[in-house]
Amino acid sequence: MARQIQQLLVVGAGQMGNGIAQVAATAGLDVILNDISLAYAQKGLRNIEHNLSRLVAKGRLTDVEKQAILSRITLSDDVEDGAQVDMAIEAATEHLGIKLDIFRRLDQVVRPEAILATNTSSLPITEIAAVTGRPELVIGMHFMNPVPVMQLIEVIRGLATKDEVYETVMELSRTLGKHPVEVQDFPGFVSNRVLMPMINEAIYCVYEGVSKPEDVDAVMKMGMNHPMGPLQLADFIGLDTCLSIMEVLYEGFADSKYRPCPLLRKYVSAGWLGKKVGHGFYVYES
Repeated sequence: MARQIQQLLVVGAGQMGNGIAQVAATAGLDVILNDISLAYAQKGLRNIEHNLSRLVAKGRLTDVEKQAILSRITLSDDVEDGAQVDMAIEAATEHLGIKLDIFRRLDQVVRPEAILATNTSSLPITEIAAVTGRPELVIGMHFMNPVPVMQLIEVIRGLATKDEVYETVMELSRTLGKHPVEVQDFPGFVSNRVLMPMINEAIYCVYEGVSKPEDVDAVMKMGMNHPMGPLQLADFIGLDTCLSIMEVLYEGFADSKYRPCPLLRKYVSAGWLGKKVGHGFYVYES
């Protein structure tokens, strides 16, 4: 039987974390938005305010509704502020060591019966759960970017995840207005196991001189009806994130088809990480 989730701690106020906080507060949940400093948390809140203001300008939200959503979000720079929440969702950078440290800390400070979820896009849920004393209460809840717009959530059980926890997260996903799908705990789950090799192969097309980035993207947009070309999408995701996921796939499956393209490694080494820094396969104005 699913539990009722009313109080939520979101750890990480970046692009994914503030999006999760926005949809949760919009759905009526009380949210603590946490990051390593209040400055980062405030930056996340400003992004939420900007998104909500755009909805008001489009007539899809009233100013009163906007203020009510914002009133349900509390900022934090200490995860102990979420000691009494019903559930915590980790949305930190896609690095296993960082996530393991966060889950060890959450396990210490959040009440023992609370559910701990990770927004990881590729890392093993079972391994993350194993560093806690409550692996049966740990689950993957992979939101898509941008969170307020995209409907899908991949719900990933670890080896020990209880049925009650799975049912609770499926029900919570629907409460947030999302479409949850059950996915097993394999590297990259479904979304990135399919998407990232396509992006990687598009990068190989550039690396091998098959075509220019804009032409590779044109083929996929006009020939395959994709809304965005794979190289532009890689820039939006972040080339460092793409590389991290490809490395998880390559290591997890030990299959050469997942080998990251050398050009992807070179761009990341050069700091050409995509739209967030103004330069990836394309150049972006600030």
